[in-house]
Amino acid sequence: MAEKSILAYFKSPEEAESVSRKLQSMRVVDMSIDTFSRYSGGFNDAYIPANGQITTLGTAATGQVDAGVMAAADPSASGMSDGGAGGPTGRNVLLTVVIDESTFHQALSIIEEAGGMI
Repeated sequence: MAEKSILAYFKSPEEAESVSRKLQSMRVVDMSIDTFSRYSGGFNDAYIPANGQITTLGTAATGQVDAGVMAAADPSASGMSDGGAGGPTGRNVLLTVVIDESTFHQALSIIEEAGGMI
């Protein structure tokens, strides 16, 4: 049995989960849904200007705790950004699929019809 891999990007976890349910009826070997960001670390709601805990512009603008220098250079720190957490495309949800080669093209069609970017 030959296998193929697909990396598809979505705007929301719900979109990716909807596609994953459709793909389950095919010969899926492995599948995962993950979100990602441009910077390492996570968001931290504990950084509030009133309590004096903000130490960098990057933390204030993006809520990122780690990569402060890179976050401060981000367009969102200037207020001129039109992208979201996933960048200009807004596609920060990754659906990874390992599927049998016989159903590969059908899976690609399902992903594209649901708005996924391959």
